[in-house]
Amino acid sequence: PRPRPPPPRQPRPDMALRRLLLIAAALAAATAPAAAFYLPGLAPVNFCEAGKEKPECKSGIELFVNRLDSVESVLPYEYTAFDFCQAEGKKRPSENLGQVLFGERIEPSPYRFTFNKKETCKSVCTKTYDTTKPEDKQKLDFLKKSMLLNYQHHWIVDNMPVTWCYDVEDGQRFCNPGFPIGCYITEDGRPKDACVINSDFHEKDTFYIFNHVDIKIYYHVVENEALGARLVAAKLEPKSYKHTHPDNPDCSGVPMDISNKASGEVKIAYTYSVTFHEEKSIRWASRWDYILESMPHTHIQWFSIMNSLVIVLFLSGMVAMIMLRTLHKDIARYNQMDSTEDAQEEFGWKLVHGDIFRPPRKGMLLSVFLGSGTQILIMTFVTLFFACLGFLSPANRGALMTCAVVLWVLLGTPAGYVAARFYKSFGGEKWKTNVLLTSFLCPGIVFADFFIMNLILWGEGSSAAIPFGTLVAILALWFCISVPLTFIGAYFGFKKNAIEHPVRTNQIPRQIPEQSFYTKPLPGIIMGGILPFGCIFIQLFFILNSIWSHQMYYMFGFLFLVFIILVITCSEATILLCYFHLCAEDYHWQWRSFLTSGFTAVYFLIYAIHYFFSKLQITGTASTILYFGYTMIMVLIFFLFTG
Repeated sequence: PRPRPPPPRQPRPDMALRRLLLIAAALAAATAPAAAFYLPGLAPVNFCEAGKEKPECKSGIELFVNRLDSVESVLPYEYTAFDFCQAEGKKRPSENLGQVLFGERIEPSPYRFTFNKKETCKSVCTKTYDTTKPEDKQKLDFLKKSMLLNYQHHWIVDNMPVTWCYDVEDGQRFCNPGFPIGCYITEDGRPKDACVINSDFHEKDTFYIFNHVDIKIYYHVVENEALGARLVAAKLEPKSYKHTHPDNPDCSGVPMDISNKASGEVKIAYTYSVTFHEEKSIRWASRWDYILESMPHTHIQWFSIMNSLVIVLFLSGMVAMIMLRTLHKDIARYNQMDSTEDAQEEFGWKLVHGDIFRPPRKGMLLSVFLGSGTQILIMTFVTLFFACLGFLSPANRGALMTCAVVLWVLLGTPAGYVAARFYKSFGGEKWKTNVLLTSFLCPGIVFADFFIMNLILWGEGSSAAIPFGTLVAILALWFCISVPLTFIGAYFGFKKNAIEHPVRTNQIPRQIPEQSFYTKPLPGIIMGGILPFGCIFIQLFFILNSIWSHQMYYMFGFLFLVFIILVITCSEATILLCYFHLCAEDYHWQWRSFLTSGFTAVYFLIYAIHYFFSKLQITGTASTILYFGYTMIMVLIFFLFTG
C-alpha cells in the first residue's frame, strides 16, 4: 500500500532525536543482558497495575518537580523556595554538572500515583496564611509576586515533561512543558497571562492561584504483554477552586482568589485528579514528538534556513571563483616573465614578499587568542557532532553542558600547542608568559564574569546560583586538568622548529602607501563580519529563545550544518579581504585576519541587545545585569571561535 502523506503544516522534529529514541526502544526490546548498552536515563520503564508487580515492572509512578522560571525574569527559583506542598523525607535525584550549571533543581513531589488507578479530587495539603504574622505575609507576598511575573511549574513524570496543551491561533495546539502558578487581574480589570482561560476570573486587583490539576497519563501497552505498559505522554490542566471543605474537597464552585489587599486568614487547599488512557498510536520511541511539533515558529523557519544556505553557497562560489581566477591570472602572468627586466616590474601582492612574514605587533596576545580559539573550535565541533548523533537530546537533561565543559577541560593540549607554535614563529622568547596567559587569560575572564553573575544570583536567592562545592569542582577541573594539559601542549609546541617561511623578511620595513577607504583596517573588518553573521542569525534566534524563553532546542542537525557553513564563510571572507589588502601593499595581515571574522561577535552582541528590547519582557535590575553578563561570556567565546 502507498504510504500516507503526513498531515499538513506539521513541522518534522529533528530526526536525530527520533533516531536516538528508536535506538533506545530497540535496545529495550532486546534481551536483558543488552541493558548494559542503554544511554543513561533513556531506558524505558515498564508499569503494571497494583498487585501485579514484577522486578521489571512497577506500579508506583513518581512525579518530580523542577525549578520554576519565568520569561519576565532571568532568576529561576527552586520548588522549595515557594510555600507549596512538600514531599517529606524523600531523597533528591542526583544531578550532573550541566544541570547544576543551568540551575536545574529536580526534587521529589508529594504527588504519587498508582498505575491505572483513577483518583478524583484527592487532597495533597492545605496551607494557611495569617497576614498579621510577618513570616506568613512574606510567604504570601512571594507567591503573589511570582504570579505577577508569570512563574511556571515544570513537572516531570517518567523523565517526560508534564505538558499543558491549549489551542492557539490557526486552530493549532500548543503544548507548553510548564504551567503557571496562577495569574493576576489588573486594577482596571484586564486579565494578565493565563487569566484569559476562565471567564470566572474577573475580580479587579486579584490573584487567582491554580491549586488543582487534572492530570491525564497516556500509556502504550508493550507488544509482549508480559512486560506491562510504558508511559507515552502526561498532560495536565490547571484549575482554580476555593475548596469550602479542605478536608473533604469536591473540586467545584468558585475559583480560589486572593485579593491584593486581603487581610486576615487565607487558606489554600491543593488537590489533584488523575486518569489513565491507553494510547495505541504513540510508541515509546516517539513520545517527545507531540511537544516538539507544537514548538512555536519552527515551521516558518525551515524556509529561512534553506534560504540562508543558498546565500552561503552562492557566496562560497563567488569567493572561490574570485580567488581561483585572480590568483591563477597573477601566477600565470608571473610565470610568463622570461626576462629579468620584466621581473623588476612587480605589482600587487608580490611587492610585499619581503615583509609578509614580519612578526605582528602584540604577537603574544594574538598567539594566546589563537590557542584559546582552537580549543573552543574543537570543543564546539565535537559537542555538536555528539548532539547530532542524539547523545545530547532534551531527554538527557544537562548532557549538552556537561559534554561541553568536560571537552573544554580536556582540550588544553591543542590550545597550548597552537599558542606556542605561533608565538615561536613570531620570534617570541618569553615562553613561560605565553603558557600562563594561554592557561589563564580567556578562561579567567569567563570565570570572573561567571563568578560575579553567581554572586548576584546568590544574593537574589535563585536556584541558578552555583553551590560553593560545584565552583570548587570547576576550579579543580581547570587548575588540575586543563592547565597541566596546556603546559604539555606548549612543551611540544616549543620543542618543534618554528614554522619555516618560504621567503626571507627584509631588514627595513617597507613603507605602506596611502590606502583607499575599503582597504583601511576598520572598514575591512566591519565588512568582513557581515557575511558570517548573515548565515547564523536565524539559528541565533532559536538558541536565544531556548536560553531565555525556556523553549526546547532540538535542531542540532541544522545547527551542525550552520556551524560548518559558518567556519567556511569566516575563512573565505577573511581570505578574500586579506587578498585585497595585500594587493594594496598593506602587509599587516595577521591581526586583521583574526579580527575580520572575529567582528561577527560584535554583530552577535548588537543582535542580543535588539533581542532583549524587542522579544523579551524581562524586568528588574538583577535580571538585566544577568542577561548582559551572560551575553558577554557568549560574545567572548564566539569572538575567539570565529577569529
